[in-house]
Amino acid sequence: MNRAATVNEVSNGQQQQPNKTKPSGKRINGLSSSVQDIAGYGSFEMVQEIATYLLDRTRIRPQCGIICGSGLGCLAEQLTDVDSFDYETIPHFPVSTVPGHVGRLVFGYLAGVPVLCMQGRFHYYEGYSLAKCSMPVRVMRLVGCTHLIATNAAGAINNNFHVGDIMLIKDHINLMGFAGNCPLLGPNDDRFGPRFLGMAKAYDPGMLQVAKDTAKHVPGLGSILREGVYCCVGGPNFETVAEGRLLSLLGVDAIGMSTVHEIITARHCGMTCFAFSLITNMCTMSYEEEEEHCHETFVDVGRQLEGRICELVTRVVGTIRSEANGRKKE
Repeated sequence: MNRAATVNEVSNGQQQQPNKTKPSGKRINGLSSSVQDIAGYGSFEMVQEIATYLLDRTRIRPQCGIICGSGLGCLAEQLTDVDSFDYETIPHFPVSTVPGHVGRLVFGYLAGVPVLCMQGRFHYYEGYSLAKCSMPVRVMRLVGCTHLIATNAAGAINNNFHVGDIMLIKDHINLMGFAGNCPLLGPNDDRFGPRFLGMAKAYDPGMLQVAKDTAKHVPGLGSILREGVYCCVGGPNFETVAEGRLLSLLGVDAIGMSTVHEIITARHCGMTCFAFSLITNMCTMSYEEEEEHCHETFVDVGRQLEGRICELVTRVVGTIRSEANGRKKE
């Protein structure tokens, strides 16, 4: 099947009839039963079935997908004319088990742009494979999204950063990928994307520039906006002092437990990507320091910066509408 034709058909809501596959069995402690882990999970047909389920229940055809990190669920609350779906109600969908992640897909409008927001994501440390963690990104693509905005909470190892800063991600280090763990492992389906994928410009320079320009217009944003390299670790434990020092030598500015595999999956299916980290803590870089990491504190930092974060995302999303209008004129 031609990949471009497939994406166009799905984004217009004209999918093929889905397979009559029943939703998975009981979920225990947020993890799917073994029924969902049989061969074929994450296949194009399964992801298309999820997309069909959603598109049949909303008139909104999103252009941009947004993933809300810990404490950043406020972004979904900015949407208008919403249709929402709890993860538990969506066939084949995982369930988020982390505090601060509501566990809901929200269709709506932001800055006049139709968007699909994940109010809560999935993590490797919850027991899911990286392919399952990033599977919702493929759902976003098959419902019509051409852009992805990913947000996360992260710890800074750059001592020029401070708690409450927002770091625009200009690049990442895929540490788990170095160890052979990648969301694209296994047979490749060309309907999603190519077997081999270049990642030299994973984060769109144009969207990064819009975010930087936004700082000139939003009071207080310029003083907390940073740019840097993000690294994803498996978690749920935080890094040791030696690990933090090693990553600093490699040029990493902030460390988290998400985003990288989602960006890889998005780029694999041709999406334009933008991401940022909310700096919620400073990593422990000395044995003399007191280690203080508290998830509730991370969530609170997000709440304190809701206004600026929402303004940043709203302005970046607004450029997607401008791009679309420009293409129409051409």
